[in-house]
Amino acid sequence: MIHYNPKSWFSLIFHAYNRQVIRKLLPAMVGMGVFTAGICYVELILLEHPMEVSNAVHSLLGFVLSLFLVFRTNTAYDRWWEGRKQWGSLVNVSRTLALRVREFTASESAHEHFREAIPGFVKSLRDHLRPNESGEPKPPSSAEFSSAVHVPNAWAQSMERHAAKLLSDGDLTAQEHWLIAQNLERMIDILGACERILKTPVPYSYSMFLKKFIFLYVVTLPIGFVATFAWWSVPVVMLVFYILVSVELIAEEIEDPFGVDENDLPLDGLCETIEGNVKEILGRA
Repeated sequence: MIHYNPKSWFSLIFHAYNRQVIRKLLPAMVGMGVFTAGICYVELILLEHPMEVSNAVHSLLGFVLSLFLVFRTNTAYDRWWEGRKQWGSLVNVSRTLALRVREFTASESAHEHFREAIPGFVKSLRDHLRPNESGEPKPPSSAEFSSAVHVPNAWAQSMERHAAKLLSDGDLTAQEHWLIAQNLERMIDILGACERILKTPVPYSYSMFLKKFIFLYVVTLPIGFVATFAWWSVPVVMLVFYILVSVELIAEEIEDPFGVDENDLPLDGLCETIEGNVKEILGRA
């Protein structure tokens, strides 16, 4: 995730990320520039007079396209922000669970188990949400969970079983066990919410139509611009193409907040924060 100062205008304008976007779009921008130059050559050199095409249609379509792009970016940001809220809640729930285990029982084995299991659940959730990356979720070391397919569930089940054992052994009262179970239930809820974001992308038909709309809008721009801008249509069309496609690229990047792109959530840092907090709470005398 990129950390920046929102009040530093010039650093944002000339940030390296902007150059990365330009490099990514450069081949397509050059293609649009060559295409526009071809239209200009036909209308300005081969034809006696450029075609007088009204820009009213593009003005109306531009307004409609802007509404589509606003909805697209809002939808993508909602997914990003929902993921951020869920992981923020996971930080709080992990701390609360560790505090309750530490204060409710003096069992060193319980402290050791949850000291391993809470970060294990969090790290396995991170890897579970990145199925296309090389990292594999690490299951609990116990034999009954070592071959688990859904690793975060295995960690949660391991903690639930250990809490139930503490209750049966008399190390926890029914009320204390209920409070610990509430935290475990909340962790499962966060797991389900993150899976919902991961496995329900923006509908294909909407994404496909928007990309097609942008393509048709930009491709037909030179026809209407040549009569007004002449050869200046080349940089104008390239600029419009860069702006429209950049907005779509931003939406594509943030609609999956759990990946490893520069604007995705800092899951590695959050995992380190949770692990450090849990070890501090359950490791002190």
